Amino acid sequence: MLEPDLKLAPVHVFLRRQLLHAAAAFGVVLVALGLGVFGYHWIAGLSWIDSLLNASMILSGMGPVDRLPNNAAKIFASAYALFGGLVFIVTMGLILTPLVHRLLHRLHIEEDRRKRAEVAKTPDGPKSG
Repeated sequence: MLEPDLKLAPVHVFLRRQLLHAAAAFGVVLVALGLGVFGYHWIAGLSWIDSLLNASMILSGMGPVDRLPNNAAKIFASAYALFGGLVFIVTMGLILTPLVHRLLHRLHIEEDRRKRAEVAKTPDGPKSG
């Protein structure tokens, strides 16, 4: 059996992972914002800047700004609001993953060291079973 490595990844490796995950989260937000802008522009007939404002407000959880002119626009806004909630969950998952991963590794390493210390204290050494 291979001995597990009892070291965390270096800080620069962790920071690189964190930066890559943050960039992916930013990309998800940009794509979601783009979908909202195009949807508000083509379905609701809003100007580009008003579409950006409405999409940004929905995606951030604040709610729509403009009154929507037709039922199709209202259905789009409802679906986009639900989609925005999922985008939030995905974005937080992407941002927190490297941090939680590192925390779990740290806890695992401490547990392994504690168990090895207990085994080393026993007079017979490790027991096979």
